[in-house]
Amino acid sequence: QMQLVESGGGLVQPGGSLRLSCAASGSLFRLYTMGWYRQNPGKQRELVATIGPSGNTNYEESVKGRFTISRDNTGNTVYLHMNSLKPEDTAVYYCNGKHTIFTNQESWGQGTQVTVSS
Repeated sequence: QMQLVESGGGLVQPGGSLRLSCAASGSLFRLYTMGWYRQNPGKQRELVATIGPSGNTNYEESVKGRFTISRDNTGNTVYLHMNSLKPEDTAVYYCNGKHTIFTNQESWGQGTQVTVSS
């Protein structure tokens, strides 16, 4: 089972930027679709962005043009670059990895808090 460890969360002012990182264990990272999700208390976890093994990306509508997901298959790391942050982006952000063929092989990180506030 792939292990995921997020880092890079914190407090930022509206309009600011943050970069989240997710380091993955194991040698099969390149076979996984990687994603970032977010969740606030009492709400469902929602998709933010995904990136496939070949680099194809998908974004939730509200983050398009502001967030960029990228991956480093050599370093087993996926990133989420967040620009023009808004208070409504405040949430715990979770890294996700899902095998592209054996989709029952799915892992989650422990989450990292992002707070956008003045």
